[in-house]
Amino acid sequence: METKLLNPPFLLHFPSSVSSSSSTRTFFPFHHNRSFKLIIAHNSHTEQQQSQSSKPIYSPTPPNRQLRTPHSGYHFDGTARKFFEGWYFKVSIPEKRQSFCFMYSVENPAFRKELSTLELAQYGPRFTGVGAQILGADDKYICQYTPQSPNFWGSRNELMLGNTFAAKQNSKPPNKEVPPKEFNDKVLEGFQVTPLWNQGFICDDGKSDYVETVKTTRWEYSTRPVYGWGDVGSTQKSTAGWLAAFPVFEPHWQICMAGGLSTGWIEWDGERIEFENAPSYSEKNWGGAFPRKWFWAQCNVFEGASGEIALTAAGGLRQIPGLTETFENAALIGIHYGGKFYEFVPWNGVVSWEVATWGYWFMSADNGNYVVELEATTEDPGTTLRAPTSEAGLSQACKDTCFGILKLKLWERRYDGSKGKIILDVTSDMAALEVGGGPWFNTWKGKTSTPPVFSRAIGLPVDVDGLYNLFPLFKPPGL
Repeated sequence: METKLLNPPFLLHFPSSVSSSSSTRTFFPFHHNRSFKLIIAHNSHTEQQQSQSSKPIYSPTPPNRQLRTPHSGYHFDGTARKFFEGWYFKVSIPEKRQSFCFMYSVENPAFRKELSTLELAQYGPRFTGVGAQILGADDKYICQYTPQSPNFWGSRNELMLGNTFAAKQNSKPPNKEVPPKEFNDKVLEGFQVTPLWNQGFICDDGKSDYVETVKTTRWEYSTRPVYGWGDVGSTQKSTAGWLAAFPVFEPHWQICMAGGLSTGWIEWDGERIEFENAPSYSEKNWGGAFPRKWFWAQCNVFEGASGEIALTAAGGLRQIPGLTETFENAALIGIHYGGKFYEFVPWNGVVSWEVATWGYWFMSADNGNYVVELEATTEDPGTTLRAPTSEAGLSQACKDTCFGILKLKLWERRYDGSKGKIILDVTSDMAALEVGGGPWFNTWKGKTSTPPVFSRAIGLPVDVDGLYNLFPLFKPPGL
């Protein structure tokens, strides 16, 4: 995927003194008719300045939509067990070499506010609340958090959620997906997001003095999914296998949309950024807490091949169910290209890695039919982000950058096991990279080590969703 800008680089930024009437610049369309505009937004309500081409088009989420993955819904089961759920949505703007990462989370929603003395005695310490974070252009950051969650809602069956931090006067906060105008009429500060729509307005809570922040952010964009997690036109897969339908091997992880194209706008640090058909991505986690430690790489912007390419790769140290604290290495690499899904997971092969404490990520995998290698580096110092933890709630637990340099190669295996035809040989300078948890004393070298009995079990072709559809009363939330 090649990026070409005909305008000189100095047009990418404008001084704050430029008036709104003269602050629009249109850039040469990117691959797949992508375009980008930058408008200085002196007023957060300057929707009349928005071009028709980059205006997001709202559509209600249809039932039984195409490319829906398992585990798209909200997994909270109403019990008081320790529980969090977190969602991640990313939009990349190649023409500006900037990305925006939207992160939403809810902790222990059985308790709508901080625990009382009696509840603390009964259940033990619990962290509660809702957070909305954005890592945006130039590594700046914003986070709004509240320890209460009475205005958080999530759909049991679909990727739909929202929260009202502050409602407008005499307005009742929404408890389901609503049209954009109704949301703006009722919500002063908050967000709502679906597979096709993301909008909100948040204010920084002033608790992130360790990073450069912006005071407020407003956004609206629509999304057209291109890849779920599986071949296009086929049943989409659970990222962690069919056992993810049960509370084992927590936390669970699901890529909800490996690749999509988003159109809309984001007001960020005094600038209004408009985009059309920008590469986008979404995933989620849920369970008791994040892994002991983990690494992650994701990219939708590549040079060297045409069409939409999506890469997601990650590994972590997670606890095996049982009475003792036993941990295992788990990792995967997933690639979507040309409508096909190339999956490398512990139950179909071996995934190996070498990841530094920061700055270097290398992974390779072999599933018997294909071989993949990826290498990523960054000189960016990274930005510390918050993540739900069992020890401290939503706290500083990981470091990210969206300025990674990544090389990806994918081969088809020959009959003799050697590398044969090369399918992909692409690069990117917009990879999202992360390390989290710990301790990270030195470079982590490892490979998947799932016990054979679990590998065989996870690899079984079990259609959990289909089985539960026969007995819908027993179907767990989220699936």
